[in-house]
Amino acid sequence: MSAPPSSSPDRTHPASEAHGAIRVMIVDDSLTVRTVFKRMVESDRSMVVTGTASSAERAIVQLKSEPADVVLLDLEMPGMGGLEALPQILATSDNVQVLVVSSLTQDGAEHTLAALSTGAADTMLKPRPGGFNEDYRSQLLAKIRALGGSTAEAVGIEAELAPPGSTVRSDPAAIKRLLRAKRPEVLAVGASTGGIHALNLMLRGLTPEFDLPILVTQHLPSSFMPVFARQIEVASGRRAHIAEDGTPIRPGEIAVATGHGHMIVERRGEELVARISADPMPSGCLPSVDPMLASLAKACEGRALAVILSGMGRDGVEGAAALHRAGGTIYAQDAETSAVWGMPGAVAKADLATLIGPPETLAEAIMALVPATLAR
Repeated sequence: MSAPPSSSPDRTHPASEAHGAIRVMIVDDSLTVRTVFKRMVESDRSMVVTGTASSAERAIVQLKSEPADVVLLDLEMPGMGGLEALPQILATSDNVQVLVVSSLTQDGAEHTLAALSTGAADTMLKPRPGGFNEDYRSQLLAKIRALGGSTAEAVGIEAELAPPGSTVRSDPAAIKRLLRAKRPEVLAVGASTGGIHALNLMLRGLTPEFDLPILVTQHLPSSFMPVFARQIEVASGRRAHIAEDGTPIRPGEIAVATGHGHMIVERRGEELVARISADPMPSGCLPSVDPMLASLAKACEGRALAVILSGMGRDGVEGAAALHRAGGTIYAQDAETSAVWGMPGAVAKADLATLIGPPETLAEAIMALVPATLAR
């Protein structure tokens, strides 16, 4: 592997010229892809391309002198490669977010999910030739806008909801809510952008003593779901499987929503089973967190704990409201550790979250339920 040259011919606008715009770095070994992405990004006046690089080595050198808010990262490149370089890229700035641009292949899914579990915030599939159309441009810019937006407002809102150092929200209504919450028989997790890393951190904090069924709805392409299930099985140390129609929901196991439908929970006697629905949801997500939580409100009569992790948009807030009305409990990831405080922020702003904190704190709070679950 040759050392990167001292000069960087791919550089474009210096960071000093960004003037408050979202600073974007494009890293891909294809000149065509770099050129197309550059044109797409620069079509939005709220963004500026501060540099492009044909290798991960060159990107790391550039980022040390010209930080970026969002890095578009190809994983399969000669030399170091994006996956190996990811920790060094994340280390160049406290606020940098990485958007992985991946292929549709099996290897692409494996590498992408490894990157997402390591700290990359989100992924976009790299289209085939001719696929760089207006719809793709709109999706790309929306992701960059969400990842590169300032978190100052979100953190300020969260500070009002959960003062620093608090583990449980200190307002009287939240305390009363915690005390009257029903003992859960299911843990349900919803996540999107940045949520895979947070989910892995949280699952690692749950010891075998916590044996409730865990349901997971994560926004991912359908082709990624088998790899995702295997990944969280390793992270959690418990069996994980994709919940198809009629799949029993068992203690000590993780049921993952498919990529082609929403996971809905039904009760059949003493048993809970998963059902699949493809009905359109207000969030537009497939799978969506809302129907999973709303179905638990009915099937478990509110005896469920929901955790909303990092993600774009508002998916989960309507289902969380239904679960809350039924007596369930809602936890949310905090703004500071979320790649995007959209989904957890919506739950917090709707005054539905009893606890707001980083993934590790959420895991500690879940483990605190162990005596109650053992007493069921």
